[in-house]
Amino acid sequence: MISVEDWAEIRRLHRCEGMPIRAIVRKLGVGRNTVRRALASEGPPRYQRPSKGSVVDAVEPQIRALLAEWPTMPVPVIAERIGWQRGLTVLKDRVRELRPLFLPPDPVSRTVYQPGELAQCDLWFPPVDIPLGFGQVGRPPVLVMVSGYSRVIAARLIPSRQGPDLLAGHWALLSGWGRVPKTLVWDNESAVGFRKAGRPVLTEAMNAFRGTLGIAVIQCRLGDPEAKGLVERANGYLETSFLPGRRFTSPADFNTQLADWLVRANQRHHRILGCRPADRWEHDRQAMLALPPVAPVTGWRASIRLPRDHYVRLGANDYSVHPSAIGHRVEITGDLEHVEVSCQGGGLVARHQRCWAAHQSITDPDHATAAARLRQQARRASLRPVDTPVEHRELADYDRALGLDTDTTDDQGVA
Repeated sequence: MISVEDWAEIRRLHRCEGMPIRAIVRKLGVGRNTVRRALASEGPPRYQRPSKGSVVDAVEPQIRALLAEWPTMPVPVIAERIGWQRGLTVLKDRVRELRPLFLPPDPVSRTVYQPGELAQCDLWFPPVDIPLGFGQVGRPPVLVMVSGYSRVIAARLIPSRQGPDLLAGHWALLSGWGRVPKTLVWDNESAVGFRKAGRPVLTEAMNAFRGTLGIAVIQCRLGDPEAKGLVERANGYLETSFLPGRRFTSPADFNTQLADWLVRANQRHHRILGCRPADRWEHDRQAMLALPPVAPVTGWRASIRLPRDHYVRLGANDYSVHPSAIGHRVEITGDLEHVEVSCQGGGLVARHQRCWAAHQSITDPDHATAAARLRQQARRASLRPVDTPVEHRELADYDRALGLDTDTTDDQGVA
């Protein structure tokens, strides 16, 4: 067998220099049939070692018979049925080659996303302690959203995974995009939905949210991580590329650093797309739906009659309210950044920054001053003397009642 170098030289001499076979034989010192085979071949010569056979060849008919009846039979069970006494590696290799012959083809479809079609959502829990204030640290979730067509990533740290915070995070990210994908894809997050008799059921709050936006929300099947592989890969990208080497002083600092990094991340070259996500973003965004004229109801909402201690609870914290609203019904609203309390007919009576720590009492100094002043006024009112009219009697009335009247003359004492 000639080498690839001789094969290439034979073809060059014949094609480029026009040498006849006889001249090539004399020049290279090879046989005439060798030259003829080199000129007739379509590819370079390759050395192939003759097969020596395998110890599995003798039992292959038995393996085929078993797979014909039970195509998914495990290899250890096959080894037991055929009385295999050797190592399983060589048997596994042969079964791996034979099994597809007895199974129907099961091709995997390649997912192609259309502009504006959907965005995949998930919660990422960064493995880093973030200062929450009041000496506390925690690991709040990050809501991550990835557009299917452009692969643009949006993300934001939110206080909790509870429904009000989750929907408020959705609205914050979608407002940043300025448009709404036609479908949001979620896993079985409890604040999004649950399964009833095997069927996915969205929560009432999520149905109200998607109804306002006019979109669909799809819950993935259980044990189907590939259904939202885009956002799963984005979570891994955040953990390996954004997080290492960073320090955070507060949740606000985390979101500021994350927003700056995402601008650069969406400008990177995406290997699968063959371009940058930002290059596809405008086309993707224009195909999305417009934001609704009225914002959906998100965040925390409650209505109570303000007690005498003039504090209201949101999440795990208490927030002070101006004491002038004591006894009145107040409306409590909270988003990702603020907590507000309004009195029916009286306007805003409290506004606080959202506290990310737990079990704290947040007091506005103005509220404390007003409460102290009202307590002093109430105390002075309770100590004021009461001016009650009292009837004054003559002292002679008491003398007559006690028989001490000296003006009465005793007849027996007259001389």
